[in-house]
Amino acid sequence: MRPARLLSGAVLVITGLVFAVPIVAMAEFTLRGAGGHDLSHWTGILDPENERAYRSLFQGIGNSLVLAVVTALIVLVLLVPTMLLVEIRLPRLRRALELVCLLPLTVPAIVLVVGLAPVYSVVTRVAGSAPWTLALAYGVLVLPYAYRAVAADLAGLDAVTLSEAARSLGAGPLAVLGRVLLPNLRRGLVAAALITVAVVLGEYTIASLLSRTTLQTGLVQVSKSDAYVAVIFSLLSLLFAFALLLGIGRLARIGLPVGGARSSKGSS
Repeated sequence: MRPARLLSGAVLVITGLVFAVPIVAMAEFTLRGAGGHDLSHWTGILDPENERAYRSLFQGIGNSLVLAVVTALIVLVLLVPTMLLVEIRLPRLRRALELVCLLPLTVPAIVLVVGLAPVYSVVTRVAGSAPWTLALAYGVLVLPYAYRAVAADLAGLDAVTLSEAARSLGAGPLAVLGRVLLPNLRRGLVAAALITVAVVLGEYTIASLLSRTTLQTGLVQVSKSDAYVAVIFSLLSLLFAFALLLGIGRLARIGLPVGGARSSKGSS
């Protein structure tokens, strides 16, 4: 057991260094000043004189936050009811739904943009070029990750038995969905939402080729004039993504919600 523990400890240390060294290097770079290390680059972000120089970056941050919320809502509202319907009423379509949801993983982002460009020419004429319209493309991009997060939680839930029991007690379809099924999928829903936020905040290719301003495109523009500020926001976004992943990992260790209404599908 001891060699195994030493090996696992060594792997953890090496993995931690692989992630920690670049982050520490980025942090050290942002603290470099003319007379040594200071916070001048950090405080300069809030300087009103630099507002014009960083305008595209702050606009991109706002757009990315809006896109993250809208994309998460679109994906969850469309995906979760569909998965529950297939699970309860149409189990034969389970494989087909999985194939459709995982298909975007096989399509490179550049190819996806080529296919979406004609679609967005119509979307722009109908709905304008508002930032939220990019959520339609991002919804396709994050679909596989959201599907896997919800499917992992749904696999441990006997949705058929729960829905039949609720209907036998007089619950309608909306009550079954909102008061029985969704509370038991809480971990999967939160994990899907957090993964969606992380993917949207880190996406560059689609936004750049469709000429939209997001966090990543703003970072590229600012990096041409101020590399320190670009690294600062890259560091903050990276730490935020790590926080989201830690949150997902913590959710995976939380106990069963809503009175432990889960059971093995094969045990009943």
